[in-house]
Amino acid sequence: MAKRLKKKDMDQELLNALYQVEGEWRQLQDFVRKSIDPSRNGMQEKLLAKSKYLMLLREARVRNVKADRF
Repeated sequence: MAKRLKKKDMDQELLNALYQVEGEWRQLQDFVRKSIDPSRNGMQEKLLAKSKYLMLLREARVRNVKADRF
């Protein structure tokens, strides 16, 4: 039998992924903003990270996951 996944564990995993992707997105955003001539690849990476973040944020909203980060 497979181990039954608990909602609490899945919610925590979702929050961890959300925080990680948010950090990546903000880092890329700062990098592109500070670049004199940002490359097309850098812009695409930034948009991809933003899309991942927004997708995870929507999933957290649907699952009604709330967390106090600080």
